[in-house]
Amino acid sequence: MLIVERNAEGKITAIRLGEGRSDEEPASLLDPEVSDFLRIGGGNEAYAGMLCLTDHSLVRVLEDLIDLMIAKNIILFTELPPQAQKKLNERKQLRMKLDGADSLLVDDVV
Repeated sequence: MLIVERNAEGKITAIRLGEGRSDEEPASLLDPEVSDFLRIGGGNEAYAGMLCLTDHSLVRVLEDLIDLMIAKNIILFTELPPQAQKKLNERKQLRMKLDGADSLLVDDVV
C-alpha cells in the first residue's frame, strides 16, 4: 500500500510503501497530487521506481487469475509451458508455507 505523508500545510512531503496505520493516508499512483509530487521530485525515475513497487502485488493478482481460470476449467494447468508450471508450483508452495492456506485474492474482486 502506498502511504502519503503531508506537512502542516497539507502538501505531500513523502510517499512510501508499507502497511498504513489508521492515522495515515493511503495513496494511489493515479491521484493527480501524487503524480505532481513524483513529477517534480524525480521525473521518470520516480515513476519507474513506483511502477517497480507495484510489481509484487500484480504478480500475485496474475497467479490468482491463473488459479481461477484453472478452477473454472477455462485453461488446463498442463497447457502452460513446463517452466511456467514449475514457477507457479514453486510460488504456490511458498505461499502455502507463508499463509498456511491457498486463498485467492481475486475471489474478493470477482
